[in-house]
Amino acid sequence: MDVFGEDQYIDLLFFNRELNCLVAVELKRGKFKTSYLGQLQGYLSVLDGFERKPHENPAIGIILCKDMNKSFVDYVIQDYTKPMGADRGQYFGCKVA
Repeated sequence: MDVFGEDQYIDLLFFNRELNCLVAVELKRGKFKTSYLGQLQGYLSVLDGFERKPHENPAIGIILCKDMNKSFVDYVIQDYTKPMGADRGQYFGCKVA
């Protein structure tokens, strides 16, 4: 996406029909870092401001990391206003490289 002359690259972007919203997924190779939340918050603001249709719900963000401290993530994510979450990137027998 190009917003105000700045290129934004979301790793994966989906539309959830049940929730009626865009879902941005960021894939991270290492341990969770707080800077990932700021990056995702920016993506969600751009999606809501420029891509979301009037009948859709606000975008949701997911960060998939190779490793994380869940207690720490839950604590630092609590003050963000956009719906976001983080988890370890192992689903359906696959690991995020």
